[in-house]
Amino acid sequence: MSAINELNIDFMGIRRPAVILSGVILLILLVVMVFRGFNLGLDFTGGTVLEVGYQEPVELSEVRAALESKGFTGATVQHFGSRTEVMIRLAPQEGEEASAQMSEEVFQALSEAVAGRVELRRVEFVGPQVGEELREQGGLAVLFALMGIMVYVALRFEWRFAVGAVVAIIHDVIFTLGIFSLFWISFDLTVLAAILAVIGYSLNDTIVIFDRIRENFRKMRKGSVIEITNTSINQTLSRTIVTSGTTLLVLIALYVFGGEAISGFSLALIIGVVIGTYSTIFVATAAVILLGVSRADLLPVPKEGAESGGTSLP
Repeated sequence: MSAINELNIDFMGIRRPAVILSGVILLILLVVMVFRGFNLGLDFTGGTVLEVGYQEPVELSEVRAALESKGFTGATVQHFGSRTEVMIRLAPQEGEEASAQMSEEVFQALSEAVAGRVELRRVEFVGPQVGEELREQGGLAVLFALMGIMVYVALRFEWRFAVGAVVAIIHDVIFTLGIFSLFWISFDLTVLAAILAVIGYSLNDTIVIFDRIRENFRKMRKGSVIEITNTSINQTLSRTIVTSGTTLLVLIALYVFGGEAISGFSLALIIGVVIGTYSTIFVATAAVILLGVSRADLLPVPKEGAESGGTSLP
């Protein structure tokens, strides 16, 4: 750990190529999101969710085949908790009666496809109007989070740091959303929750480096802005590696062994943690330098009368 603390990597020396690379990738992903859109889950589009239980473990391919044989194409099928529990998501139907009839037909198709008993555990209908409201409220949640973060960082540090933090968070959100759009990964409420978690994680890492930069501006009387910034990043590098590394280990385990129910959630967090660690150094900090932060912006303002030694008593 001490060897890491003694590193002197010139991170800011490659800030321009890093910013250009990030800009190009974000532009591509924005184009993909505009023209390709998202593979929205039933949380946002509406539809019917069924949970069924089998006596014996069942393969998802067998369940899909049973549904397709009865004309139910495009269904999302995944294990839920164990290999005997299956969750089925179907596209929305006109009215709740049509949805109830469809759920009965699906249950009948599944019962005919297996020899053992099939138990219908839960049926839930999400209307398209509810899905649209969730979509709007999710977008507002992200927007309000960004606004609150900008106010918080501006009050704690300085407006250039607030802009840098928000730019990095927007970078992380667009990158994560773009990956889901590019590879047509299902986007549901769990992924939206992961996006909000990515915002918090990225901000936390950014605040740690910003705090060290402010501290070093007051301690190090010599050195340029670039040198002090590089020193601050190197000093916090061990903390960043340990935090990101241990978090990634947990998320990878969730993605591999957690099943399809939380695969989107864990994948979004994996992408967010990786790109958030990158953006903290090469986007947030680079943006602060680009905006022209100086030592005078971070030094405490002297109190009135301090230079003259204060007022004398009569």
